Amino acid sequence: MAGDERAQLTGFLDFLRASVVWKCSGLTDEQARRSLLPSELTTIAGLLGHLTLVENYWFRVVLDGRPDEWAEALELDPDAEFRAAHRTPIERLIADYQAEAARCREVVAARAFDDTVVYKEREPLTVRWVVAHMIEETARHLGHLDLLRELTDGLTGE
Repeated sequence: MAGDERAQLTGFLDFLRASVVWKCSGLTDEQARRSLLPSELTTIAGLLGHLTLVENYWFRVVLDGRPDEWAEALELDPDAEFRAAHRTPIERLIADYQAEAARCREVVAARAFDDTVVYKEREPLTVRWVVAHMIEETARHLGHLDLLRELTDGLTGE
């Protein structure tokens, strides 16, 4: 609570990541894929697949300049990561998310928060912006996971 900006922002993101893993753990594949909302894609598995994709995109593709492995699939189907997650065991989804988060931590650790990249050949954005955006993205979907998990088996809490 008294750390510098980097420690606080990356700490919040790591707390949210750990909460995502907790909300997704201990479920069967059927429970993780269960559609409890009008959207068949908004499932625990689908949201975890989406969070893994956005971690990869913002940190490794945008900040680190790596190839976008999902670009072709997303061009054919804008919801490809949700659909792929429905065919993947939940334990594998969790492991993939944790591995992606670890790789993304390395990308952030190697840069200053004020470092910039040009995004989509238009505007510069900072590492700080990407970290803040991922806090927002992860927190929003963690709220969805919280509701889905409670509806699935009654689990509540952080």
